[in-house]
Order: sequence, then C-alpha cells, then structure tokens
Amino acid sequence: MSDIQTTTVSEQGFASTSQVGDYDLSIDPTDEEGPNPNATLVATYAACFLPAFRVGGRQVGHDDLGKVQIDADADLDGDDDLEAIRFEIHVEKDIADDELDEIVARGEEICHVHAALREGLHADISVNGGAF
Repeated sequence: MSDIQTTTVSEQGFASTSQVGDYDLSIDPTDEEGPNPNATLVATYAACFLPAFRVGGRQVGHDDLGKVQIDADADLDGDDDLEAIRFEIHVEKDIADDELDEIVARGEEICHVHAALREGLHADISVNGGAF
C-alpha cells in the first residue's frame, strides 16, 4: 500500500478537484475556479519549508522564532513551466545572518518538497530577522 493516496476528478473543462485525505483542493490551470498547478506547487513548497525552517531553528538553539512569513514568487518559461522560485523569509526574532543561513541550510535538508524538486527549481532564499 502506498503512503499517499489522492483522487483528482474533472467533471468538465480544465478545473479539477483533488481529494487529499479529508480535504478537497480545487486547482484550475485557467485560475478561474482555483489556483493553477504551478501556483499550488509554489505554495506547497513554502508551506513545507516554513515548518522545516522552524525545526532548523530549534536545532541551532532558537526554539521560538516568533512569527515567520514566506513571500514566494516564481518565474515561468515560454511553455509555462516553472523556471525559478524565490523565498523572502521574514522572521520576527532578530537573529544574526550567519545563524539564519544555518537555519536555511537545515530547512533545505528537512523540507520534503525541496528534496522532491529538481535542483534547478530549489528556491533562492533570503531571510530578514527582526522583521515584525
């Protein structure tokens, strides 16, 4: 038996609904009935990286980072394929740049989506401590 099972259905047109556990996720490549697949992937990457970043913080002695926000943006090529992803991470706690770099590196090791993406799509990450 597999570890993850989803069901995706489209009654008509391009929009679909994916059942993921007990949750329904609407995805639409035309952005009319939900976010498009590329936007969903970027959001999923950020949603995975944020808790990985928090765990990385704990591993280097920062148990409470306070509020953490990831502003993600991405570029598409001429075929609408993801070409680049960038994360601007804002952290409430004021932390030295070298420690933030260490937390990012640990987050990259922990984040499952980061591991699943081809290297060319790994996010270019910048972090701002004391941001809130």
